Amino acid sequence: MSMGTIAFQGVPGAYSHLACRSAFPDMTPLPCETFEAAIEAVRDDRAALAMLACENSLAGRVPDIHALLPDSGLSIVGEHFERIEHCLLAVPGARLGGIRRVHSHAVALGQVRRLLREHNMTPVVEADTAGSAALVAQWGRSEDAAIASSLAAELYGLDILLRNVEDAAHNTTRFYIAAREPRLPPPDTAGLMTTFVFRVRNVPAALYKALGGFATNGINMTKLESYMVGGQFTATQFLCDVEGHPEHPDLRRALEELAFFSREIRILGVYPAARFRLAQNMAE
Repeated sequence: MSMGTIAFQGVPGAYSHLACRSAFPDMTPLPCETFEAAIEAVRDDRAALAMLACENSLAGRVPDIHALLPDSGLSIVGEHFERIEHCLLAVPGARLGGIRRVHSHAVALGQVRRLLREHNMTPVVEADTAGSAALVAQWGRSEDAAIASSLAAELYGLDILLRNVEDAAHNTTRFYIAAREPRLPPPDTAGLMTTFVFRVRNVPAALYKALGGFATNGINMTKLESYMVGGQFTATQFLCDVEGHPEHPDLRRALEELAFFSREIRILGVYPAARFRLAQNMAE
């Protein structure tokens, strides 16, 4: 069962579910209540992969993943970018002019302010987007609608009154794809990403000195996030994405310099860059 299954956090119809269908259409999606449960499904061999949201172009990082992934025992084996296309969903027969309340996750509601304002709709915060669609279908009221994916409309028998109602057209979520074992590509493979975590020594300018090797060796750093660990203000861990393979000479030298100023470095994964990322790089 596990070889054909991919776990995700959320209920059926969530954007993570949609990401699973987009990236792995032949795999069976396994909904999990929490990120911890999705990670545990892979560790317990109930799923081969986990689709884990890590950041959104509007809402920023997903804090749970930064805290959970480094100690999960899983390896990042890929990345996926999913365009978030919010739809206004209602029960069959409902009309746009009759919608009074719109239910969804707080982040999603914050991304459709123009729709709410123009149609004088009252936002109602729910636990998640797909769950909101399920509630609207359960209530059967024509004055209630949900902001969710087109997949949620399909699964819960709702009509799509409006598509692409998000305020920003670039709304995109990035996902890490995690597995039990690493899948290390050869060092000379083009278009690779490396994700790692590190902690710098608690001395002045430690981060500045630690990152200097990436500049001098021409390594493109695409992500750097900091967060506290162990409840200590002095214990800061950084999660970093860079282009390249850690065994490639340039990145190897940069990591060696980083190690000189750091207490700990752990590689979380080496994986092919998504086509979405490569297309953006070419456009620049």
